[in-house]
Amino acid sequence: MWDGWPLSRILLLFTGIAFLMISLQVTLYHYRQNFRHWAMYGPVVGGPLIGIFTIALAFYNVPMLQLTTSILLFVGLGLGIVGGYLHFNGIGERVGGFGESQNFLIGPPLTLPIMVTALSILGLIALYWR
Repeated sequence: MWDGWPLSRILLLFTGIAFLMISLQVTLYHYRQNFRHWAMYGPVVGGPLIGIFTIALAFYNVPMLQLTTSILLFVGLGLGIVGGYLHFNGIGERVGGFGESQNFLIGPPLTLPIMVTALSILGLIALYWR
């Protein structure tokens, strides 16, 4: 099955699976916070869509699917950047703000939006690297 697969195709498959796994974690965290902010729905809806389309593109390289996946990966890039900003501000809004080191441990996780951004970049590299 893997014979003859170019690296870009393997990266797309990995990116799609990783998006699905991270989306599960993001959904659990945002559900735990009762979706207090409207922006919490972005990665919960967008993440699985990006994952499904990226996996589909790894198996079926169709121009329309490639365009849709590219757009979704750019949306994922935006979701990660906005999420990083909101998570960083969320830590600052906790009691004690940035001066309290516990806020970095129990506040919004800074690494998840960064991972969404990194995976989006990886998917875009896999799509456009020649």
